[in-house]
Amino acid sequence: MPGAVTETADIQALLRSGFGSLTEAEFLLLRIADRAAARAWLAAAPVTSVADLATRVPVATQIALTAEGMRALGVPEAALAGFADPFLSGMAGDAARSRRLGDTGTDAPESWDWGHAAGMPHVLLLLYAEPGQLARHRATVLPDAQRAGFEAPSSLGTTNMGGREPFGFADGISQPQPDWRGVRRPNTPADVEYGNLIAAGEFLLGYGNEYGRHAQRPVLDPALDAALLLPAAEDDPTRRDLGRNGSHLVFRQLAQDVAGFWRALDRVAAGDVARRIGIAEAMVGRRLSGDPLVESGAPVRGVAPRDQARNGFTYTRDALGLRCPIGAHVRRANPRTGDLPAAAPGALARLYAAFGFAARGPRDDLVAASRFHRLLRRGREYGTALAPAEALTAADTVESGLQFICLNADIARQFEFVQSAWLNGAKFAGLRDETDPLTGTRRPVPDLIADRFTWPRPNGLGERVGPLPRFVRVRGGAYFFLPGLRALRWIAGAG
Repeated sequence: MPGAVTETADIQALLRSGFGSLTEAEFLLLRIADRAAARAWLAAAPVTSVADLATRVPVATQIALTAEGMRALGVPEAALAGFADPFLSGMAGDAARSRRLGDTGTDAPESWDWGHAAGMPHVLLLLYAEPGQLARHRATVLPDAQRAGFEAPSSLGTTNMGGREPFGFADGISQPQPDWRGVRRPNTPADVEYGNLIAAGEFLLGYGNEYGRHAQRPVLDPALDAALLLPAAEDDPTRRDLGRNGSHLVFRQLAQDVAGFWRALDRVAAGDVARRIGIAEAMVGRRLSGDPLVESGAPVRGVAPRDQARNGFTYTRDALGLRCPIGAHVRRANPRTGDLPAAAPGALARLYAAFGFAARGPRDDLVAASRFHRLLRRGREYGTALAPAEALTAADTVESGLQFICLNADIARQFEFVQSAWLNGAKFAGLRDETDPLTGTRRPVPDLIADRFTWPRPNGLGERVGPLPRFVRVRGGAYFFLPGLRALRWIAGAG
């Protein structure tokens, strides 16, 4: 059994909290102009830790760095070499990666506002505050960017939309529960069923993950850490762990065409308000209120009792997608599958299925177990909030979207898998020619255009909605390392 996560004073608080009570937030993209000054600022930056959450936190500061930023700070290549390739090459640094993520055409990195070439940030400064406190907090943390060693920062603002994302749906309901107490025992019979309690090492570097292993991260020769600032690696005590208590932060600025979304559905519904809402809820996979389209069953492991009604469900009793369509956004983003997603109940049936003998229907595809691909979401909305009815008559110039942020230990296996295989997969779970109805690329795949959405019906025919335009576009993005506080101080003095 893995040990509990106890080094809370070394872990940035974002891994434990989305700072829900701190309704104001701003994200600053910084580029280093003066290495010595930037190092000095980083060494003294008031970063909020998990331990700080034990008391009221009226403001919070978090810091993350790109690979380019770590190089600009003078981190030795021998230390950087331990990071996995997605972080080192970057979100926009490889054409094949861009194709997998759907970042092509008008969403190609060269069209982004930031996150490529000269627009690549070195440091991400995340600021959070209670209402009315954000400007003062920013002035305290970064009173003068130039004196702190940075070029004039680019600011990504946020908007408090009252718990709803720009399309109008209640958001932030489903989150994995990291196993902070260390009670998880992965790869046991309990994992046949879907569970929401996930090994801490899926989000926190330096700890055991759902495979019982440690995600790739930089573990250093002790000679690179002469001052012994870094902890010893749990899986190799002879080396120093630069990754421990850190995480990989994925940031994508996503512009949402709210007016286009509701107008497209209004055309399909021929102006029928109830039908327009019904189609939207089928595409999302939840009611506007956030309530699930499927009924809750047996309690789900890792979901608090108070959350069982909205989050304690699976799709086991909705195999055909009659309640929640198979291609719905929330079903793609988290299929809620266990290790044997198609197994029948009962020990003998499960054993039978484990050896591949279980009969399967046309929709009974094996979807990868969800526990290997979970993400901690920490995004914030931005722009102007529009109610669905308002969106029908809103000006096309009204802008809103999501500053999408997620935390994961393995970018390729977690974020990139979900984005490419589940959200952009035109053949997800047996579907033929559709990507995610909200975020899908609509790009051509062999012999077809993936721009449809299937709404199954009890008569077996199903309703086809489409062709659908693109509703979400990428404005920028990058992969960051969110270091532990000891690692941040080491980075500030490296080189």
